[in-house]
Amino acid sequence: MADTAGTEGAGRVADVLLAFLDGPDSLGVSALARDLGLSKAVVHRILQTLVQRGLLEPDPGPRGYRLGPSAAALGARALRGLDLRLTALPVLRELQERTGETTTISACVPGGRVYLDQVESTEEIKMTVELGRRFPLHAGSSSTCILAFLPADEVEAVLTGPLDRMTERTVVDTAELRRRIREVRACGYAWSDGERQEGAGSVAAPVFGVDGTVVGSISVCGPAARVDATSCDRFVPLLTSAADRISRDLGWRGGLPPMEGRAIA
Repeated sequence: MADTAGTEGAGRVADVLLAFLDGPDSLGVSALARDLGLSKAVVHRILQTLVQRGLLEPDPGPRGYRLGPSAAALGARALRGLDLRLTALPVLRELQERTGETTTISACVPGGRVYLDQVESTEEIKMTVELGRRFPLHAGSSSTCILAFLPADEVEAVLTGPLDRMTERTVVDTAELRRRIREVRACGYAWSDGERQEGAGSVAAPVFGVDGTVVGSISVCGPAARVDATSCDRFVPLLTSAADRISRDLGWRGGLPPMEGRAIA
């Protein structure tokens, strides 16, 4: 019984911390309690413990809490040790030089994906991304090309879950998303025109681990006027070659993995 209670308590603490991956930078007791289905008293105790250890800190403006210095240190330490980020970074630099646009690497995480790093364009007007924030898998090229290569049950969980409209161009129709998944699987890349961020264009390709599991994605992104259908024709060969190189460096034999067990109705 004690072990069960301890596991449940640890899970609640983890859920509170993970809530800061999404949404606003600052969260209050009431919002956390509502979203996590916990009492305000339980949430308040957890928050105080996390504040004492520097993982959170009070945000005096909205009377909430935000991630603290210990959380930042943990995140920085995790980034230093991530094979995907370390493997991708030199490839991102080369891809940025060849395309002239910002290049990014994302990792697949429970409930979505996060940007691990970026190499920014040298253009005065350019796109930059928010590192470490969790984004859903139904919107944008970096997300869509991860979603396409997940196991069928995980794809269904996304398609039958909430499909929030992030911009006017976000695809929230499940039939259209299924069509796009099939398309991405056939061609090996995804293109987005303002689906996640207004005025931005991007093209992305999946990255696979040693066993053929999709572990993330690499993208070229910029203002929609520069990253359009015409420029994507030039970017795609560079992008898919870069993704293949990263996958091979991670141990995958190269190419798109077989689709057994990933059928889409």
